[in-house]
Amino acid sequence: MNQNAKTVVVTGGSGMLGGHLVRALAADGWRVRGLDVRDPIEPVRGVEYTVADVRDRARVGAALAGADALVHTAAALPSYPEDEIRSIIVGGTETVLDAAARAGTARVVHVSSTAVYGLPNVVPTTEEYPREPVDPYSRAKAGAEEVAERYRAAGMVLPMLRPKTFLGPGRMGLFSMLFEWAEEGRNFPVLGKGDVRIQMLAIDDLVDAVRTVLHAPDDVANDTFNIAADQFATLREDFQAVLDAAGHGKRVVSVPVRPAVAALELLQRLKLSPVYGRLIHKLRADSYVSVDKARDVLGWTPRLSNRDAILRTYDWWRANNRTAAPTSSGRTSRDPWKQGALGLAKAIF
Repeated sequence: MNQNAKTVVVTGGSGMLGGHLVRALAADGWRVRGLDVRDPIEPVRGVEYTVADVRDRARVGAALAGADALVHTAAALPSYPEDEIRSIIVGGTETVLDAAARAGTARVVHVSSTAVYGLPNVVPTTEEYPREPVDPYSRAKAGAEEVAERYRAAGMVLPMLRPKTFLGPGRMGLFSMLFEWAEEGRNFPVLGKGDVRIQMLAIDDLVDAVRTVLHAPDDVANDTFNIAADQFATLREDFQAVLDAAGHGKRVVSVPVRPAVAALELLQRLKLSPVYGRLIHKLRADSYVSVDKARDVLGWTPRLSNRDAILRTYDWWRANNRTAAPTSSGRTSRDPWKQGALGLAKAIF
């Protein structure tokens, strides 16, 4: 370990994104501290791990002592109870940024989400589009941004990244449903024609964006940036790529929109489906953001397309996790979620 290396703290350091960041930043020569409520699945040699909740002021403060930089990725998922979502995302951000301010941390990267736009009616959506959250998760993410902007206004150098849904090794959640159906040789349903364009993001490109804002000059980094793939097709085309890779000759199959949405909303209310409300409606219209600002201001350019990201994740799933037991908790994006009543639909497809 280089004794002159700078120290960076990664909250959510045992999660899917945090784990990739911890590994990459350690390889870059940082002295890395990971903070998470869980131990890491694959600890990185030389990294100091602290098991703590981001709402624990004492433990967070201790982890940030002497830190040169912080990357705040810790958050709740949309599947959490509403009170937990707000407490972890908004309260946790307040605790972490307060600790960073007290520690004199020079650079704080806040990883937000394009969910703050809600269901925007303008695409591509730029960073100037207003925050219009529509559910507990997006409201919490918007609230956390307000906290971050308050600290930025007080003088903290605080780049804020708004990534689209990111994919890569370690990502499970709802994607495990697509992978499982593809592997079993089943067709896969989409709402309507499946001709909506849904932008995603490769985890490697998000890690590169974090690296970029960690090293950019203060006046360049201290802003808010969308982070997403700039090459993406329709949902039908990207899902079909997975079915083609599975090699069973299966197809993406259209299902009528109105009855499908009504059924999904009912199943969600009955807690019989992992598909949450905002996702149901997001899949009915084009959803993509502009990354021009990140490209022009930061010099960051995404290298991987939607298809690259989803196929790399599928390859990892086939090699590592096809036998993982699904969990209904939805506590992490590393877990394959139980399909609930949706699993019964396999017989149709």
